[in-house]
Amino acid sequence: MQKQHLQSQAYSKHSRKYNSYKGTIGKIAPNRLHRRFKTDRPYQKLKVDVTELQWGDKSTVHSCYLEPVMDLYSGEILSFNIDLHPTVKFALKPLFEALESLPELNYRTTVHSDQGFQYQHHSWVKELKEHHVFQSMSRKAKSLQHTLNRNDTPYEL
Repeated sequence: MQKQHLQSQAYSKHSRKYNSYKGTIGKIAPNRLHRRFKTDRPYQKLKVDVTELQWGDKSTVHSCYLEPVMDLYSGEILSFNIDLHPTVKFALKPLFEALESLPELNYRTTVHSDQGFQYQHHSWVKELKEHHVFQSMSRKAKSLQHTLNRNDTPYEL
């Protein structure tokens, strides 16, 4: 196949889609939302997800990563981070900013994510515990944008 140039270039390491799941490297939190993404209270349910943005030849050389923290009540982006590498430190920055900006509430906040390595990391779990926030995870590599039906919410991630 190599001699005849019949190998696919579509799935090379320079063109693959980003997937933050690296296996179970930490704690997998229970799914507390169970597809109940609507809420009648601000800051009760927050959603995080790392998204890869590509440009140029759309390779990993020409990509960066975005992580917004979204309030599911209003669709407001509370904080975000953009970086060339999707590290745990990259993911913690917008989480910390969002949690520090939350007003005093008479109910607990839940942060929902997929099972990406950033969200399993002990630093992520520790940050949530320090702010008395519940952690919720969907199945691996299933984020809110993959699980919402079009009629579920007027906005998209």
